Amino acid sequence: MTRQDDVIYLDYLATTPCDPAVVEAMLPWFTQQPANAGSLHLPGRQAEDAVERAREELAEALQVSPQEVIWTSGATESNNLAIKGAARFLKEQGDGRRRIITVATEHKCVLEAVRSLAAEGFEPVILPVEPDGRLLPDRLEEALKTPTLLVSIMAANNETGVVQDIPRLMLSVKQAGALLHVDMAQMFGKLPCTLEGVDLASFSGHKIYGPKGVGALYVRRRPRVRLVPLLSGGGQERGLRSGTLPVPLIVGMGVAARMAVETGEAEAERLAGLRDGLWQGMRQLFPAARLNGASAPRLPGVLNICLPAGPEAWQVMAAVPGVAFSSGSACSAASGAPSYVLKAMGLTEAEARRSLRLSVGRFTPAGDVECAVARFGQGLAGW
Repeated sequence: MTRQDDVIYLDYLATTPCDPAVVEAMLPWFTQQPANAGSLHLPGRQAEDAVERAREELAEALQVSPQEVIWTSGATESNNLAIKGAARFLKEQGDGRRRIITVATEHKCVLEAVRSLAAEGFEPVILPVEPDGRLLPDRLEEALKTPTLLVSIMAANNETGVVQDIPRLMLSVKQAGALLHVDMAQMFGKLPCTLEGVDLASFSGHKIYGPKGVGALYVRRRPRVRLVPLLSGGGQERGLRSGTLPVPLIVGMGVAARMAVETGEAEAERLAGLRDGLWQGMRQLFPAARLNGASAPRLPGVLNICLPAGPEAWQVMAAVPGVAFSSGSACSAASGAPSYVLKAMGLTEAEARRSLRLSVGRFTPAGDVECAVARFGQGLAGW
């Protein structure tokens, strides 16, 4: 399942394979039942029912009301809608606060969304992290001394897997009276997570063995969070996200969310075992290698390894074509720049360029770990 042309897939943080059960659930909505969920005829109402069943599945997995789930095209859109939508609505209502706080290791779409609001008179504040990749509560509390409109913090990092202490940070945000947005695209389905105290949260289908092109935004109803929509159109999704709903993708995300919760702790334990075995194997090959974020809580299936002086990540990729992995976020790969996440954690540019992101998942058999280590050893024997 994770092999293509005998390539071992170790890039689950970039995207997960679509689970066969998810594909099976989607197929009829591509062909046999192609109606628009906005149409009033019988097939249209059936499509609408499928959308609402999927909404209920995701809401149940998140332990929230289905009315708090808004479908989007993915976490990037969800993040933008949450941050820009909340900021613009409160400004329109005469709220005088302009500070918006986020963290230096956030996904690029969050950082760019926050920075872009400076042109509208808001004050972007990007907080640094500790060498382990975590945000100190004291640093957040200091930043919150200036009246703050919104804080956006990622639950689990998409490059290192480092998990932020959202429950602790949430208390500081609530005490300051600001809204809290959490990017949960990487966290959901891998570790238990709660939306208690969270006002807005973003999710992505293709991070939980669902399809690409669909995501969701949690929007708290009590007390109600209001947003200005990003798109003008027919007013779908309670007026927050216009556009024809992609019924097959939504159905797939609903099934994927249910399955993610059902696998639970047992899968997390299995992935942690695979991750630890992979790290042991890589340490045998490279005794001087370091694990980025090693002292912080991390997702169970993720390694971010800084190799000792030698080849850069792109050279390792060329030398080991039989293993699919990455050097950082897929969204930033085209730039060729070293990971800004790792540099924010204190790594030098050279160290960031020598770092590898390896991630296992649902369809990684134990044998792939041993085989991958062997391929790294063979490919880098000359370095």
